[in-house]
Amino acid sequence: MASPREVLEFVARNLVDDPDAVRVEEEADDRGAILHLIVADDDVGKVIGKGGRTARAIRSVVRAAAIRAGTHVMVEIAG
Repeated sequence: MASPREVLEFVARNLVDDPDAVRVEEEADDRGAILHLIVADDDVGKVIGKGGRTARAIRSVVRAAAIRAGTHVMVEIAG
């Protein structure tokens, strides 16, 4: 079973043009964890998507992986 961090990294690497620039940094929170997704400046639009649809879909998939792992995770996207 993949961790939410691994799921986020996998999805992001498959969406962007520069997969080597994808980084996921984890920060502890009182409710769980915050995953900061960092991509190349040119790829931010691809990760966010039109109207934020792609970002919402990514967050839903990662949240499902977190629930399966028994944790709570929030995803923040940065360029």
